[in-house]
Amino acid sequence: MTSTADHAALRAELDTLTTEAFRPELAEIDQLSTLEIARTMNGEDATVPAAVAEQLPRIAAAIDGVAARMARGGRLIYAGAGTAGRLGILDASECPPTFNTDPEQVIGLIAGGPPAMITAVEGAEDSKDLAAAELDALGLTADDTVVGISASGRTPYAIGAVEHARAQGALTVGLSCNAGSALAAAADHGIEVVVGPELLTGSTRLKAGTAQKLVLNMLSTITMIRLGKTYGNLMVDVRASNDKLRARSRRIVALATGASDAEIEDALAATDGEVKNAILTILGSVDGPTAARLLAESGGHLRAALRAAAQES
Repeated sequence: MTSTADHAALRAELDTLTTEAFRPELAEIDQLSTLEIARTMNGEDATVPAAVAEQLPRIAAAIDGVAARMARGGRLIYAGAGTAGRLGILDASECPPTFNTDPEQVIGLIAGGPPAMITAVEGAEDSKDLAAAELDALGLTADDTVVGISASGRTPYAIGAVEHARAQGALTVGLSCNAGSALAAAADHGIEVVVGPELLTGSTRLKAGTAQKLVLNMLSTITMIRLGKTYGNLMVDVRASNDKLRARSRRIVALATGASDAEIEDALAATDGEVKNAILTILGSVDGPTAARLLAESGGHLRAALRAAAQES
């Protein structure tokens, strides 16, 4: 049980965090009209991209490290509690349909497990050991990357994940919204997006959550670009698992090649619906099996496969 002294120490620590700061100028916000509150909140949100921009060199360095390890077969693993953990799981869950990644390539861990996606799990975020055990259960390797996510930068679960992963030789990233955070200090790459005090005191699901979402978008999306999961700005590794995505697949082939509907249908039929392969058969003037071979030899990079097809012709 936490003592009175422990509670006092925690309150004192929270008082030092920018994300927990009280804003007296907003003390009467509940007296404003709904439109005025919405304008105030929108103005607050508009400051987030600039805070992210200040961290772009650090974000880019982290992405290069992640991509290098994933190219060797490593995984991208997010670890966080509460909103931070939910955002990591959201980003991870969107990679398979967007980039046709294996569900085990990008993984989200949340303190307290799946139930914590909906309700708070008492005490889970306070355990470094829990994070270490969950990483061990995944069979963590030195080719993996672990991204600890915590608005405060002091959440034991996120710090524990980063410390344990770094001790195992994995690459580590600490994403926080406070300067001088313990999480950033524990990681190989510390990213501190300081968005300032929240509209509602301490509600880090607001600006801090938005900042974390923007950074996670960059980490996963740009890593996938580096891994050849796109062709220009086209999602050529999209998984066509429903009617909407099948229609998108045809549109992507059309945008990449300018081919007729009949050519596109023939190319997709010859490549079992694989968008990247279909584009290669059209632009590289090769058959389905040759497209598959060239892409395998190029590590899935379509531009490299196209160059190889031109050399073979």
